[in-house]
Amino acid sequence: QLPSKPSSQSLRVGNWSERKSHRLPRLPKRHSHDDMLLLAQLGIPSSPSSLNEDSLSTASELLSTRRARRIPKLVQRINSIYSAKRGKKRLKKLSMSNIETASLRDENSESESDSDDRFKAHTQRLVHIQSMLKRAPSYRTLELELIEWQERELFEYFVVVSLKKKPSKNTYLPEVTYQFPKLERPTKQMREAEERLKAIPQFCFPDAKDWLPVSEYNSETFSFMLTGEDGSRRFGYCRRLLPSGKGPRLPEVYCVISRLGCFDLFSKILDEVERRRGISAALVYPFMRSLMESPFPAPGKTIKVKTFLPGAGNEVIELRRPMDSRLEHVDFECLFKCLSVRQIIRIFASLLLERRVIFVADKLSTLSSCSHAVVALLYPFSWQHTFIPVLPSSMIDIVCCPTPFLVGLLSSSLPKLKELPVEEALMVNLGSDRFIRQMDDEDTLLPRKLQAALEQALERKNELINQDSDSDSDDECNTLNGLVSEVFIRFFVETVGHYSLFLTQNEKGERAFQREAFRKSVASKSIRRFLEVFMESQMFAGFIQDRELRKCRAKGLFEQRVEQYLEELPDTEQSGMNKFLRGLGEE
Repeated sequence: QLPSKPSSQSLRVGNWSERKSHRLPRLPKRHSHDDMLLLAQLGIPSSPSSLNEDSLSTASELLSTRRARRIPKLVQRINSIYSAKRGKKRLKKLSMSNIETASLRDENSESESDSDDRFKAHTQRLVHIQSMLKRAPSYRTLELELIEWQERELFEYFVVVSLKKKPSKNTYLPEVTYQFPKLERPTKQMREAEERLKAIPQFCFPDAKDWLPVSEYNSETFSFMLTGEDGSRRFGYCRRLLPSGKGPRLPEVYCVISRLGCFDLFSKILDEVERRRGISAALVYPFMRSLMESPFPAPGKTIKVKTFLPGAGNEVIELRRPMDSRLEHVDFECLFKCLSVRQIIRIFASLLLERRVIFVADKLSTLSSCSHAVVALLYPFSWQHTFIPVLPSSMIDIVCCPTPFLVGLLSSSLPKLKELPVEEALMVNLGSDRFIRQMDDEDTLLPRKLQAALEQALERKNELINQDSDSDSDDECNTLNGLVSEVFIRFFVETVGHYSLFLTQNEKGERAFQREAFRKSVASKSIRRFLEVFMESQMFAGFIQDRELRKCRAKGLFEQRVEQYLEELPDTEQSGMNKFLRGLGEE
């Protein structure tokens, strides 16, 4: 059998001396099971002993062409931008002796040499993130528990929130005026649910104190997120609209609470809610009941909900759950309308180092869209801290919290925000593309060459999307959402794409991540410095913990791109890595 690159499934090493003694010719790169099947179909022997130089060359060319075809053209264009900025050398040749040495000889150009100021800033960042995360709650996996919940029900609650006038005052308070289903048994779960329901009105009307009756109002869609004490998360999908009638009146909010992050699906449900509310509120509630009784759709599947509407008769509404809902609640277009590429990269860098970030905007929908969009840039990592896309003004004191957070505030709360004793934080005005407050090092947080690649790819986004493609698979990523996602995925592939090579497995089958070996294997000093700080974050700890505990290999778009990246590595880099990993296996 061909010796293959170690995968994330196993790094247990067999008798390498036996393999060495055969001295068999081998293909230059790792070959997957699909590659070997292709060789068989082409009549090329898969056994190394029967390969001569001609067939070896032919096989390499065929497999190289096949892999290029497998990668969408848009992704290839993005990769070429990174390659041009990064240079050729990616991973070092490592040995057991030099990996244990605290300092390795640097192989970078002089342009990446250290200055005293840069080293001092790096040390301060490292100490800062370590001290901050000591105060933050410990990491718990959020994604794994979602899987079982998402198979149970489409949503947990449907509520209507209205504004009620305070006694003897000319201001209003939000209250739940309708709730489905009703809470009945006084169990612990019900008591927790009641606490959640108490918080919902504030998120539906974070600006309650600013409202007066109006005659006209364009309906607005936004979302919020509730995080429980146990780390569980629930999405609130809201449609704020003005009830039909004459004269000045107050708006109301129709809100669906679900554990499922799928904005488009719930937007379609809220469209139907608004259509029915325009005729009569009495038509909304039977529709939501029939929806809750419907079977929950599997990923990529569609459910049909039968409803009745006066004047239209019986109707069938189709609701499709996407195969991959990762970008379902994301609107990158809104983010790029509000912020320049450079500002977006600065915010991304701040979130990677788990800093405090505050968005300020005039509209709920802007806060909601931009908050979800910047969190989506972190994929395959997950933001593990406080995340409130629209923070009610009554809860503004949260911004004084010493731990990391990402919150959104309406502009009407800005004067109060400026009075509060907020610790170091990045405050962003989404209406003017300006930072209200910053820490002044946002441009130096990311590896310089990779930051330049990020910036160039995003500045050329329209050009890259509009270039011709000759593959149906390109349609999936030839959108703004697809391109932006791929650009940031490539950043993580370049920085941590070799992580699976350092997941070793012991005799009990337990996986362990070789942290220092992973970091020191990177050739670029600036990337190693970045990793030293980033690896202290809870999002990195969660990512690795998830991979260590998995019984099977992680799947998803990031893992696909990682596999393609590892296939790109030159022989010299990979052979050096294999020698090092053999040493780990023999310890």
